[in-house]
Amino acid sequence: MSTEVLPPVAPEVLADAVEQLSARLRKKLDAAIADCAARAAPGADGSVDVPFGEDAVVTLRPGPSGTVTDAAQAVCTCLLAPRCLHRAAVLGAAPIADGGEAESGEPAQGGDGGGDQVPAMSPVSGMAVGSGGGRTESAAAAAAAATASAVSAGAAGTGGSGGSGGAVGSRGVPGGIGGAAGEGPAPVLTVAQVRAASALWDASAEALSAGVTAGGAVVQAELLRAAHTARLAGLPRAEAAALRVVRGLRAARERSNGQRLGELAGAFRELLAGAALLASGSAGAVAAGTSRRAYEQGGSLRVYGLCREPVLSATGYGGVATHLLGAEGSFFSVSDVRPGGLARAKGAGSASVALGGAVLDHAGLARGGLRIVGATVSADGRLGAGRGVSATPVRGVDWSEEPVAALFARPVREAMVSALGDGTDGSGGSGADPSGAALLGCDVEVVGAVGDHLVVRVVDRGPVLRLRPAHPHPELPHAANLRRIAEHPGLVVRVLGRPDPERAATLRPLAVGPVPGASCTLRLPEEWLGRADLGYDRLQGSHFPSAAERPGPVGPPVADGPDPLTDAPLWRVRRLLETGVAGGRRAVAEAGRGTDTAALVAPLRRAGLGGAARLAEALTAEADRRPRDAFGRLTDASADGYARAWLASAVHLAAAERSLVVASWS
Repeated sequence: MSTEVLPPVAPEVLADAVEQLSARLRKKLDAAIADCAARAAPGADGSVDVPFGEDAVVTLRPGPSGTVTDAAQAVCTCLLAPRCLHRAAVLGAAPIADGGEAESGEPAQGGDGGGDQVPAMSPVSGMAVGSGGGRTESAAAAAAAATASAVSAGAAGTGGSGGSGGAVGSRGVPGGIGGAAGEGPAPVLTVAQVRAASALWDASAEALSAGVTAGGAVVQAELLRAAHTARLAGLPRAEAAALRVVRGLRAARERSNGQRLGELAGAFRELLAGAALLASGSAGAVAAGTSRRAYEQGGSLRVYGLCREPVLSATGYGGVATHLLGAEGSFFSVSDVRPGGLARAKGAGSASVALGGAVLDHAGLARGGLRIVGATVSADGRLGAGRGVSATPVRGVDWSEEPVAALFARPVREAMVSALGDGTDGSGGSGADPSGAALLGCDVEVVGAVGDHLVVRVVDRGPVLRLRPAHPHPELPHAANLRRIAEHPGLVVRVLGRPDPERAATLRPLAVGPVPGASCTLRLPEEWLGRADLGYDRLQGSHFPSAAERPGPVGPPVADGPDPLTDAPLWRVRRLLETGVAGGRRAVAEAGRGTDTAALVAPLRRAGLGGAARLAEALTAEADRRPRDAFGRLTDASADGYARAWLASAVHLAAAERSLVVASWS
């Protein structure tokens, strides 16, 4: 279903429209949504009309930001309006706007007023504040139970699993909005925030129990209402996680080509973990998040350009992030991300840098440097453009010069562990919000192409790595550049990229350059200053050594080595969790009945993954637990226990897989 004509709709507007429907009309809502976008037609005054037969026309009139932010901006000509099925269906077919974008037209996260705008991604979707008051203890128990069960199972039952249990215990609730669990004492949340988080937990648990098959517009509206309540209570990170889940549910139900069930499962894990942590009252300001990025004074800085990276989000934002390195080895970035999608991502690479009056574009900054006075820096290293900031261009440095050369002298495994611990959010380098993840540099020898990736070997007897495009969009040159490099086995190149936390021994390269002193390496133009940005520069035949200068075959035919993630029986747990996301609670219950349970847990126990086996058994048992009274009526219809069991298994799986990924870089 195409939604290009329909304007974005604020989450609360859709939630209110669905709440006003009668029970009979709610049952018809999903069918009514199906063909709304195909009938939408733009009006002369910027409005959008969607006809329903001869007697009803729904008109959307977005505000100055291009978003429908008020119920009065969506009207229907039928007699039942505004409590009609037509109006709710059109609003349900329209894209969901980011929470912070609804009023201001700006993304939910942004800069300090200096033009640094970044969409709320990291990344990626019916209750009032007081309606969840009676569920606060339940959600608090969920946080404790989910984390405790995963930790205890990993510590006691992994056996010879090679440390996956330790990873669970050391990291607690992993990823996303739950990542602040171990950061020490934090300010106590307000009562309104705890109640809003509890309501969000309840709505999330019901959506997980329903799954994609039953997670239609009504379920999504309940989650959107809870997300809006979270934003009003000052929990923007929780709201952003809920919007990612809603968008994922929509994409899965529409069978969108870009939708992966694993990504939706990860979004559910982050949402449930964060909501449970917040509802427990033990979280602080970091877990709650901020609607705008906070900047602090950084004094005087001298930074050198590393590379540029295109930024392209699923919500229509596009731009560029230029990565910089400080004289002391710290990572910084300057970004320029605004609405515009692919066209802006491609053009922003040569756009001017709005930082302290510096006369530079991003292409020049990526190969140059800046001396900044009065710098303002966010927690993730992003440089702000406040009024007191002054920047002067300075000469850039080649990758063979300090301080950049130190990036490539560091042992690969040590650099990889540091990069994953410095902010990699699981995005896999997709370009959603790249500034928070540290970069890794290494010198590699090209082995050849296998499937959709490039196999390389780190020089000096290092590990074999897979290079995958940092962004797979066909109109960005990442994939084309890697294909051209793959045509030259034996080539030695210097690579700067971001390790993929979800794939074994996988690097997402952002830039490449020649290896100093190597005879068979890249030969780039002098003006490129020894590096090529894979997202903007296009490698040509003249940039490679001639056939006569290349060495002979580097070894036997190219073949993928063992993949610990694929070979480990943990894939059974992943499939069970994704089955729950796709088919809901009933599908998990069916998967755990009869001989299916033994087929699931026996391989896990044989591999020493006893903790994962126990958590999987607990999940299938809870999914099948539907207690009824003497009259056949459910005595406990809550999805709370099922959501706790699913989250505990998902937390354990995420930590175990992360341990395998780290080990694969040895």
